[in-house]
Amino acid sequence: MFKKMNERPQLQKAIGKLGFFSLAFGSMIGVGWLTGVKGWLGDAGPVGAILAFLLGGTLMLAIGFCYAKVMQMLPVSGGEVAYAYKAFGTGESFLIGWFLTFGYLSVSAFEAVSIGIVVSYLVPFDHWPLYKIDGTTVYLSHLLLAVGLTTLIAFLNFRGVGMATIFQSILTSLLVLCTAAFVIAGITNGSLSNLEPMFGGAEGKNGFTGVLAVFVTVPFWFVGFDTIPQAAEERTDKVSANKLGQVLLWSIVGATFFYAAVILSVAMVTPLGSLEGAALPTAAAFEKAFESPLLAQLVLFVALIGLLTSWNGFFLSGTRVLFAMGRGHIIHPALGRPHARFGTPASAILFAALVTIAGTFLGKPAVLVLVNVGSVCIALAFFGVTLSLSAILLRSGKSISLFTWMLISIAMLGSLLILLVMLIPGSPAAFPFDAWEWPILAVLAALGGVVWVLSRRQRGSITEEERTRLILDEQNPEKAML
Repeated sequence: MFKKMNERPQLQKAIGKLGFFSLAFGSMIGVGWLTGVKGWLGDAGPVGAILAFLLGGTLMLAIGFCYAKVMQMLPVSGGEVAYAYKAFGTGESFLIGWFLTFGYLSVSAFEAVSIGIVVSYLVPFDHWPLYKIDGTTVYLSHLLLAVGLTTLIAFLNFRGVGMATIFQSILTSLLVLCTAAFVIAGITNGSLSNLEPMFGGAEGKNGFTGVLAVFVTVPFWFVGFDTIPQAAEERTDKVSANKLGQVLLWSIVGATFFYAAVILSVAMVTPLGSLEGAALPTAAAFEKAFESPLLAQLVLFVALIGLLTSWNGFFLSGTRVLFAMGRGHIIHPALGRPHARFGTPASAILFAALVTIAGTFLGKPAVLVLVNVGSVCIALAFFGVTLSLSAILLRSGKSISLFTWMLISIAMLGSLLILLVMLIPGSPAAFPFDAWEWPILAVLAALGGVVWVLSRRQRGSITEEERTRLILDEQNPEKAML
C-alpha cells in the first residue's frame, strides 16, 4: 500500500499553474466576506474600507514576496517546516509545523461546521437537534452533511492531488463568474450617493482611525496564499519554482481586488444603515436593493463555493505539513509515507479527516475559538518565514539587493504587527482577558511539548544528514539554490 522508505518518499507531481492559483485564491476568499463587510463599512466607510484592503493587500504582497523567494530556493512539501529546518534546525521546524498544523486543521473543522449553517439559509436544513453548546444548537442534519463532505474531500485528496486541484479549479472558476455577476449588478444599478460618508462609516470614527481599524484585520482575510508552498513539490514539470512564486503573488492581487469589488458593490446598492441587524449583510444588501431573493441566493451560493474552496485548500495544506514532518522523522514517520499507487500522503489525510470530523461535534462557538487560536498559529508562521529567509540569505554569503532587504523588513515588521494586534490586550483584534483562547493556546503549547518528547525516538532513528535529504531533497548542504 505504501512506498518503501529506502528512497526519499515522493508525492505525485500533478498540479499546474491554474491549480496552484485556485488553491491559493480559493483558500483566501472563503466565506468571511459574507458577514464581515458590514463591520468594514461601519468602521471605515466604503472608500476607507477599500483603501484599508489595498494597503493590507500591499503588506501581504511583501509577506508573499518572502514566501516566493524562499520557495524558489526550497520548492518542497511542507513549506514553512522546510524553511525553518534549513534556517534553524529540527526544533524550530517542529515548532512551526506543530502550530501550523493546528491552524490549518482548525479552519478545516470550522468550514465543516459552517457548511450546514450556510445551506440552512438556502433551504430548510435545521433538522433533528441533538444538543446545545454555548447556546447554539447542534443538528444531526448538519453533522451528517459535514461528515459526508469531509469524507468526499478526503477521498479526492487521497485519490490524487490532481483530482483535488481539478475540484478546486472548477469551484474557483464558478466562484469568480458568480461573483462577477452580482458585483456588476451592484455597481451598474447602485448609486454613488450610497457611498457617503466615504470615510469613517456609521461608527463615528474619523477617517484615519476607521481605516486603521479595518487595516489591522485585513491580513486575516488573506490567509490562504500560503497554501501554495505546502504543495510546491507537487508541481508539474512545466511549472518552475520561479513561476510558482509569481502565481502566489498574483493570487494575493486577485484576492485584494475581490474584496475591494465586494465592498464597492455592497456599498453602492444600499445605505449602510439599512444593514443593521442583518445576519448576512452582503446577501441582505442585494435582496433589499433589488427586491430579489434570487440575487440574495446567488450571493449565498458564492459563499457556499468559497467555503468549499477554502476547506479543500486548508485541508490539503494541513496534510502536507504533517507529511513533511513525518517524512523527516520529526514526528512519527507513518505520516510521511505516500500511497504507492496514488502518490498522496494517505496517513496524513486520514488523520486530518478524523480531526476535522471530531471538530464538527463541538459546534460553531467552540470551533470559532479554535480558529482564533489557529489564526495566531498561522501568523506565527508568517513571522517565521521572514526570519527563515533572512537567516538563509545571510548565511549564503551572496550579495542581496537593498530592495530585497527592504521588502523582507516590511514583511517582518508587518507579520510581527499581525501577531501583536492579536496578543496585546486592547489591540483591535486582541483576545479579551477572560477569553477561552488563552488557556487553549497554553494547552496547545504544552501538548506540543509532550509530542516533541514522545517523538524523540523517531527523531533519533536517522542522522541529521539523512533528515536534511528527506526534508529538503538535498544530498549535501550546498544543493539548495541560495
